[in-house]
Amino acid sequence: MTDPARPLTPALHYPPELLLQAQGIRVAFFDVDGVLTDGGLYFSESGETLKRFSTLDGQGLKLLQQAGITPVVITGRDSAPLRLRLQALGISHARFGTEDKRPAAETFLSDLGLSWAQAAAMGDDWPDLPMMQRVAFACAPANGHAQAKAIAHHVTAERGGEGAARAFCDLLLVASGQYARLLNDVGVNAHRGASA
Repeated sequence: MTDPARPLTPALHYPPELLLQAQGIRVAFFDVDGVLTDGGLYFSESGETLKRFSTLDGQGLKLLQQAGITPVVITGRDSAPLRLRLQALGISHARFGTEDKRPAAETFLSDLGLSWAQAAAMGDDWPDLPMMQRVAFACAPANGHAQAKAIAHHVTAERGGEGAARAFCDLLLVASGQYARLLNDVGVNAHRGASA
């Protein structure tokens, strides 16, 4: 017989006004290059685009789904590695190859029966600004362009591709009141020997 696991205590704390701003979010829009990746473009000798993704970010996107917040990816590029990564994370809402992100976001909002007031977004550069201007909660990574950081409600300490998206997800989870429950679900499942 094993000893029962101690409850896990959330280690993250945010200013109350920031959490209030991030409450009521049901959908979160994500850019890819500079947000889910470090923004660098790597090309193989055959011209194939290679991308590096953070497992921290991936776990955050999965946790959003478990909390009832729909992650949506809207990106100006398209690549097989990106599609494989999103498929592995179970993200079915994505628009590839579009620099005009606001109309794409509006289409997803309409399809999901949601409004801008229920949306958050994380972007790092000018193509993301029209979307970031309209959402209830906008976030930028530490390495984002000055204009993206200027209109963001929150700028993460982490850089894109290095846990910035996870930090955004964590903040949304705390604001939704789901963080502690999900944290202790992981603790219980780990205690039972289940994999996350």
